[in-house]
Amino acid sequence: MAATEEAVREALKGVKDPELNLDLVTLGLVYDIQVEEGEAKAIISLTSPMCPVADQIVDEARLAIAKVEGVDKAEVQLTFDPPWTPERISPLIRSSLGL
Repeated sequence: MAATEEAVREALKGVKDPELNLDLVTLGLVYDIQVEEGEAKAIISLTSPMCPVADQIVDEARLAIAKVEGVDKAEVQLTFDPPWTPERISPLIRSSLGL
């Protein structure tokens, strides 16, 4: 079965930002997902460029993508362009966080 963007996005919901204890998708940290012929690539950001667990989050995201059925190669690219802001979180979640 071929991997899909939706399956990769669903897998990334299992990767949490340890500071906010919310997943990358909910936080709006997933900027792009590309899936083609068994290769899946996600471009993600972090809530802060100074995140002390950046490597851990990137590794967890790569492992989550690699577990998706049909993915033979998983790649995660970190970007801060554009910088993440709380506005990327859905309004309902943002209000529950008091943001």
